[in-house]
Amino acid sequence: MHHLHQQAAAFAALGLETPVLHSLVKIGFTEPTDIQKQLIPPVLQGKDVFGQARTGTGKTAAFGLPILQRIKPDQGLQFIVLVPTRELAVQVAAELRRYAEAIPLRIVPIYGGQKIKAQLHLLGRKPCVVVGTPGRIIDMLERRAITFEHVRFVVLDEVDRMLDIGFRDDIRRILGDVKGPHQTVLVSATLNDEIKRIAQRYMNDPIEVDVSRDELTVEEVAQAYITVDPWDKFAMLLKVLDREKPKLAIVFCNTKRSVSKVAGRLHDAGVDATEIHGDLVQAKRERVMERFRKHHLQVLVATDLAARGIDVSGITHIINYDTPDDADAYVHRIGRTARMGSFGKAITLVTREQGKQLTEIEKLINKVITRDEVEGFVHRPPPREQYGAFVPAAAVAKVVVASSPTAAPADSVPMRPKTLGGRFKSRRRRR
Repeated sequence: MHHLHQQAAAFAALGLETPVLHSLVKIGFTEPTDIQKQLIPPVLQGKDVFGQARTGTGKTAAFGLPILQRIKPDQGLQFIVLVPTRELAVQVAAELRRYAEAIPLRIVPIYGGQKIKAQLHLLGRKPCVVVGTPGRIIDMLERRAITFEHVRFVVLDEVDRMLDIGFRDDIRRILGDVKGPHQTVLVSATLNDEIKRIAQRYMNDPIEVDVSRDELTVEEVAQAYITVDPWDKFAMLLKVLDREKPKLAIVFCNTKRSVSKVAGRLHDAGVDATEIHGDLVQAKRERVMERFRKHHLQVLVATDLAARGIDVSGITHIINYDTPDDADAYVHRIGRTARMGSFGKAITLVTREQGKQLTEIEKLINKVITRDEVEGFVHRPPPREQYGAFVPAAAVAKVVVASSPTAAPADSVPMRPKTLGGRFKSRRRRR
């Protein structure tokens, strides 16, 4: 036991006790992040806390560890976490389960898009902790599948995003329905008047903790860019993956079409990669995320929208296959790695036309991104069908002449348009 306290001494010093320390040692957490240092002691003392923190600073552990320690396992539903999205509900529940491994608690995520019957079944097993989206929690309250009678802890995670999505009335209703004495913790990346009003109305003298100005997410990531021509991007991606050998990586593309294409080609090249974007059926998204969370999947190819709320520990690499058009999106992307003080690397593939985007990103993060080269990579000339886009017409004629020993003089060689070919002949004839 003494050895356990030594391994997690910094967490023990904050007031955490053996059951949760046991989980932290198993996960490999040894040093608390800023938000954890500032949030854990007042939450353990039972005070209402308002925390301003970005995603990726370890906020789930900051509110989760002290509350899990204070739950009484045999007293029904005592702890509610409100989150903006179904992805976050699944994620936060999975994280809390890891922290509560040595405590006999049942933790259940509930959210829209999942079958009501399945959720009613889980709630029927009397969980102590429910993580859910506001709409679905109200739905379950109305069905009497849950009751707030014994709720003593309420956490609102990513309040700003919940308000953006339009959950204002639902949040107020839920907070108003928790009648017994309880502790409220509110976490948000930004602060506005509406959030202040919610804090004033539903919290008792909240202690304010602000670590949102910490540039942790950017500072702790090793960042580099590689200049590459559009037609060489995929070959470069394979080279980068081969050189880096990431344990867990997200490859970002700007469109769903690009995601599907890159994921398919990676798969064909023997890379353990799966796509995730807005068009995927919810059940499939959950299966993919569960595999990624358990490190059963090496590369996730994603759009910015689909990656919202991915807070998986152990992501070692972020590769921007497409440079984002928006500098803020870059910060969100690379913030998915280097979680909880661990190693993280971000590599961006930049084409010659994208210098402006790179400059905007550097201005935002106030840092010069270093240029990287991949040893032994041979840059190819543009493929034939793209000559027109990259090479002047005179050069095209010369190239065509050079490639054909029997060709006519340059000025008489017209560029023949590509035909659609046999692919579109009638099926009967092709058989």
